Amino acid sequence: MNVREALFAAAANRILITDGAFGTEIQNWKLSEADYMGELRLAKDAKGNNDILALTNARVPDTITRAYLDAGSDIVSTNTFSANRISQADYAAEHLVRQINVASAQIARTAADEYTAKDGRRRFVAGAIGPTNKTLSLSPDVNDPGFREIDFDYLKQVYREQVDALIEGGVDFILIETVFDTLNAKAGIMAVIEASETLGREIPIMLSMTLTDLSGRNLSGHTVEAFWHAVRHARPVTIGLNCSFGAQQLRPHVKVLSGIADTLIMVYPNAGLPNDLGEYDELPDQTAALVHEWAAAGQVNILGGCCGSTPAHIAAMARSVAGLAPRLLPGVPVATRLAGLEPMTLAA
Repeated sequence: MNVREALFAAAANRILITDGAFGTEIQNWKLSEADYMGELRLAKDAKGNNDILALTNARVPDTITRAYLDAGSDIVSTNTFSANRISQADYAAEHLVRQINVASAQIARTAADEYTAKDGRRRFVAGAIGPTNKTLSLSPDVNDPGFREIDFDYLKQVYREQVDALIEGGVDFILIETVFDTLNAKAGIMAVIEASETLGREIPIMLSMTLTDLSGRNLSGHTVEAFWHAVRHARPVTIGLNCSFGAQQLRPHVKVLSGIADTLIMVYPNAGLPNDLGEYDELPDQTAALVHEWAAAGQVNILGGCCGSTPAHIAAMARSVAGLAPRLLPGVPVATRLAGLEPMTLAA
C-alpha cells in the first residue's frame, strides 16, 4: 500500500488529526539570539528564524512535534514554513536551505516512526512549504501594476530546492499551505510534479488555502470554489483551509469546499482571532466545540490547528471527534476512495 492509499484507508475509518502551530509554540520558549544562532556564524541575526532551529537547537522542534503526537496527531508537519531561499535571505541563511529542510524532515520522521512503532497506528509526515513573502499575481508597487519581484520559473526553482530536501529527509507528503496567491501555489505544484517525475514515483500533495476576508477569497481574489477548480488537476490528497481566521469565521467556507471537493478535506484554523496584543485567547474546548460542528455535519476528514493552537487544542479536538464518522467524498465510490481516487499520471 503506497502512502496515498494508506492515508485514504485511514481516513475512511475515522476523522484524522494533524498537528497545531509551531510559530506560537516556539515563541513560548523565549529563545535568545544565541539559542537561534548556535554554532553558526551568519551575517545577520538569527533570532526569529524558527526554521533554523532544526540545525541549531533541534530539541525545540522535536519537543513540540512529540507533544502533538502525544496529543493524538496522526499527521505531523515539518517546521519548514519559511525554509526557502527567498525567506531565508532575510537571515543571510540561503545557503542552509537544503540542510534545514533535511534536518527538519528527519526530526519529524524519527518522531512519527517511533510513535507508530509503539502502537502500530501509522503516523504521517507532511513537508510544510509556505507561500514566501513574494506574490506572482500582484505588484508590490502601486505605481507599476505590471511589476513583479520574481517570476513563475524562479519561484518554481525555489520550491523545487525545498521539495527535494524534504523528500530526502523522508516526508510522506508535500503540504503547500497558507496559500494567499493561487499562482504561487501552482509554482509549488509544478515543483512537486517535476520532483515526482525525476524520482519516478508520486509525491502526494496537500493544499491549504488562507482567506484574507470574510467573503471567502484569498489575496489573489479566488473564492474557495475557484481555488479548488484551479488546483484540482494536481490531484491533491487533501484540500482545505488554514490560518486566516478562527473556526467560527471559517464555517461557511468549509461547508462550500466540502460539497465540491472529491478528495479529503483538511482544515486547521487559528485558535480564534488575535486580541489587541496579537495573542490568542480561544481555549482548547472552545475550538474543539466549533470544529466538532463540522465533523458532526460530515464536512471534514482531517482537523488540526494553526496560529495560537497548542497540544492542548489538538488533544481537545481529538476527543471531540472521536467516534464520529468521517466525511464521504461526493461522487466518489467507496472502493475508488479507498484506493486513493483514480490512478495517478505524473504528467497530469
